[in-house]
Amino acid sequence: MDLTDYKEIRALLERHGFRFSKSLGQNFLTAAWVPQRIAEEAGLDEQTGVVEIGPGVGCLTVELAKRAGRVVSVELDRALLPVLAETLRGCENVEVVFGDACRLDLRALAAEKLAGLRPVVCANLPYNVTSPLLTALIEAGCFETITVMIQREVARRLCAGPGCADYGAFGLFVQWHCVPELLFDVPPSCFVPQPKVTSSVVRLTRRAAPPVSVRDEALLFRVIRAAFNQRRKTLVNALAAGLGLDKAQAEAAIVRAGFDPLVRGEAVGLGGFATISDEIHALRSVDL
Repeated sequence: MDLTDYKEIRALLERHGFRFSKSLGQNFLTAAWVPQRIAEEAGLDEQTGVVEIGPGVGCLTVELAKRAGRVVSVELDRALLPVLAETLRGCENVEVVFGDACRLDLRALAAEKLAGLRPVVCANLPYNVTSPLLTALIEAGCFETITVMIQREVARRLCAGPGCADYGAFGLFVQWHCVPELLFDVPPSCFVPQPKVTSSVVRLTRRAAPPVSVRDEALLFRVIRAAFNQRRKTLVNALAAGLGLDKAQAEAAIVRAGFDPLVRGEAVGLGGFATISDEIHALRSVDL
């Protein structure tokens, strides 16, 4: 069975009485080159264990199974379980787990199901839960790489640097933990139903250590969130409002870190935010 052929997909879904769910963000691939290339870019071998999220009808799952030692696919829609039982018949190294990946203990799942293998993630993520899923996957702290197809707009945010319109707090969170790479785009015509946006495949490679040192990581991300919650304001005003500092304290920290007092957060790199965070940390009289 060709799991990217529209006619075969439609017949398969009709046979099982399946209906697409808008709330689950379901879009199935209809171009064979896409799952093949995603699986190739994931760098799999027999020593690799893959966690896949949202397998759909299993077209990417089959490609992963050909290359990896073991694949665990997490599916939230019970209506797809009998579909996958049919399409994955014969894939002895695949296990489908019913559950919500945003709620599962992903680290425990990988430890239990992929013991002895190099754990990675490879998936076509639903657009509506991309950020919380990526956050959960990164915070699990056990996956060497995360290769996923997501909305192109989000993919650009993950890779953006200072001065770019796409630069923001979530991208800095990702870059703190991983090295992001934008691999290739996938047009809407490669899906059924067709989404209204272009997709992109990105690979996030987990860092062995953060790219810069900082005295208080939690404070660093409070500073970053404050900077981008009010990105049109100067960093002085954004930090004063977001951290409860008076403007003189915020300005002092920014100037001591080597920045112009009129700088905006979108012009500051991760290292700059770390330095500013350390300067704020040094203001011990301030109760943050």
